[in-house]
Amino acid sequence: NPVGANGYPQLGAKKLIKGEKSFFLQPGELLENGIQDIFVLSDNEGLLLRAREAFEDKFVQPNVNRQPGDKWMLKGPTEYIPSVEVEVVTRRKAIPLHENEGIYVRSTKTGQVRAVIGQTYMLDEDEELWEKNLPAIVRSLLSSERDTAADRGDWINPSKEKKKKEENDVANWDASKVITFQVPHNAAVQIYDYKSKNSRVVFGPDLVMLGPDEQFTQLSLSAGKPKKGNMIRSVALLLGPDFASDFIIVETSDHARLQLDISYNWHFQTKDTNNEKEAAKLFCVADFVGDLCKSMASKIRGAVSSVTFDDFHKNSAKIIQLAVFGVDADTNSPKEEICFPQNNLYVTSVDIKSVEPVDQRTRDSLQKSVTLAIEITTQSQEAAARREAERTEQESRGRLERQRIEDEALAENSRKELLSLQAESAAVESTGQAKAEAFSRAEAARIEAEAAVQGATLKAEALNIETKSELERMNAAREADIKFALEQNKLEIEKAEKMAKIETDKFNQMVAALGKETIQAMASGPQDHQVK
Repeated sequence: NPVGANGYPQLGAKKLIKGEKSFFLQPGELLENGIQDIFVLSDNEGLLLRAREAFEDKFVQPNVNRQPGDKWMLKGPTEYIPSVEVEVVTRRKAIPLHENEGIYVRSTKTGQVRAVIGQTYMLDEDEELWEKNLPAIVRSLLSSERDTAADRGDWINPSKEKKKKEENDVANWDASKVITFQVPHNAAVQIYDYKSKNSRVVFGPDLVMLGPDEQFTQLSLSAGKPKKGNMIRSVALLLGPDFASDFIIVETSDHARLQLDISYNWHFQTKDTNNEKEAAKLFCVADFVGDLCKSMASKIRGAVSSVTFDDFHKNSAKIIQLAVFGVDADTNSPKEEICFPQNNLYVTSVDIKSVEPVDQRTRDSLQKSVTLAIEITTQSQEAAARREAERTEQESRGRLERQRIEDEALAENSRKELLSLQAESAAVESTGQAKAEAFSRAEAARIEAEAAVQGATLKAEALNIETKSELERMNAAREADIKFALEQNKLEIEKAEKMAKIETDKFNQMVAALGKETIQAMASGPQDHQVK
């Protein structure tokens, strides 16, 4: 209510006073919001402004006529002081976004929602952040503290997750950010767009970013033994290979009820991941685990019901394998795998962990029969062992007796050889002395002759060595004399050459000293004198 120039208060009017300035409030005047700072905007800031009344905005070039209720954005860098006709709705900052981050933006004019991803973005005057609504169970499954592959067997209670969402919704979840989910390796996620009525399947490893109208397809799988529905909730479908275990109660043809603990190895097989129709098959069966276990249990019950308990107890693995996989019509042999064409699920093997009778009396009878069979087997093995020991003992005794006879025969042969050797030794002893004396005399004569021959050979070698050394000495002396003579002649020649060179240099120097004219005058002097 400023006081006008006429001294009267202008009720309902407003007046803007810019600093630096000192003034007093007149009676009836009020400060609306006290002393306010001007708005200093950086290049990533802006102000959302709204016109309170019609006026001409001279802050922008060219000038703009604003109407009451108009909104516009003023972006920095700049300094701005709002006039009395302008209301500052809010101060906005640009939102920096990584290439894997985004926000949902809603137009206040058209109501259309779009996702802005991978750029620094500032909301316009007719835009606002839009919060995407997700079920509580999906928020828990998308939590960063949960590993999709490692925690795939955890049971999640939807009612508890809804209560947890209500408690922690404000503090821990920003619904205006684009929902992202990291699809793990060898997994798939189906996303349905409710606006275009289309779905897409993303195979990992990849990063999924939801659009404004997109939602994850939730999987509700069976779990436990025996299988119970809706025990496991997930948004990612693991493609395997993995296993599923189940308890099955079967009844044989003789009405014996048995409980089987069976595990199936399975995996999904998709030939072309780019084929949308082929990829969508993976999610055609909502609970593929329950469907798999029910189908296998039906086949196994049908096969077991046609055999007796005794046959099943002996051939349980073969009967179950044939029931699950069937027989190949071409080779007439059991198949190695079975395929569910609805979702391309393949079962490659069946593991029978245990077979237990359900009836206690049947279990006791089976235990007794097994115990009796074990006792019979043990007794038969003991009897066989005794017979084997007796047979081995008889064979050992026979070998020992035979060895004793062979040793006695060898001893007799050795005694016979000893006697013959003793006789030969006596004969040799009688003739050996004379033979030894004659042999020693001949050996002495041979040694003396060899010594004489060796001495003559050594003398001849010594004479040869002396002759060669004398010849070498004389050759060395002759070579030294010849070398001395050659060196002496060479020195004489060098001396003569040097003397000749000295005489030549002396003559040349004398000629150079006298000069060509002097020598010519000396040569022609007598003739010139006679002429004169």
